[in-house]
Amino acid sequence: MILNVLFIFVGIVLVLWGADRLTDGAVAVAEKMKMPQIVIGLTIVAMGTSMPEFCVSLVSALKGTTDLAVGNIVGSNIFNTLLIVGVSAWVAPMTILKSTVRKDIPFALFASVVLLIMCLDGNISRLDAGILFVLFLVFMYVTLKGAKTKDDDTTAKTDPIEDKKKPMAAWLSIVWIIVGLACLIGGSNLFVEGATKVAEHIGVSEAVIGLTIVAGGTSLPELATSVVSARKGNSGIAIGNVLGSNVFNILAILGVTGVITPMHLQGITMLDLSMMVVSTLLVWLFSFTKYKIARWEGVVLTIVFIGYMVVLCY
Repeated sequence: MILNVLFIFVGIVLVLWGADRLTDGAVAVAEKMKMPQIVIGLTIVAMGTSMPEFCVSLVSALKGTTDLAVGNIVGSNIFNTLLIVGVSAWVAPMTILKSTVRKDIPFALFASVVLLIMCLDGNISRLDAGILFVLFLVFMYVTLKGAKTKDDDTTAKTDPIEDKKKPMAAWLSIVWIIVGLACLIGGSNLFVEGATKVAEHIGVSEAVIGLTIVAGGTSLPELATSVVSARKGNSGIAIGNVLGSNVFNILAILGVTGVITPMHLQGITMLDLSMMVVSTLLVWLFSFTKYKIARWEGVVLTIVFIGYMVVLCY
């Protein structure tokens, strides 16, 4: 038990430090490539911070614990949208680009609804998974194509880089991204390993472990990265990381995992799937208020998350 608690502590330290390094490197890349921060958040950062979910869900599905695999994704997305956006908004009100409200958030909501519909029969078949992965490819195409347009040229005004200091060398930014991702993934794995063992020792069901302990652990990279980004004034990366991770979790991770091994659901309920949809809808609605998520709105998101956790664990 002591060793597992140590794993949890070391994992948290690695995740926090790694998030700081990853944010610095990602912002530098955004500057070098003249790309909007939202695009960097939706692609490079989102994929990197979603690697723990991918590893956990794939291994869980292969071992036959599909409730853990799907619960990890559903729980992570709820964690991302309610707690991460909520806490990030507490740290600093989050400016939302018009293109994010018009395109990125609706796509994340669409992905959540599609998953809910696919789960109505209690299974995610290979056909279902194939459809999810095709949708992921469409999302990536639209996102990268949008980076080449002038729609997001206002990013420099609405989503400023931290400050006017000497640009980071290209090689150093790449190193920080790699080191940051390695610490995020390694730290999350340690956290999940320790937290899962503690939960099993207490006697918690597989579905609840996936929706809470594992989901929270694998979402630590998103939490740390988004909070650090918000604190540094890079709200484009903060919100882009959450949205990109949610889309990546559903479409890419469940898509690839489901193609490899179809998944049968037992412990994942309509409450869990509905909360995933409602959480994204709340962020979308809040984003319409002056294209900013205020501190009080962050408080509301956090309270909803706490309420859901209470109901789930009761």
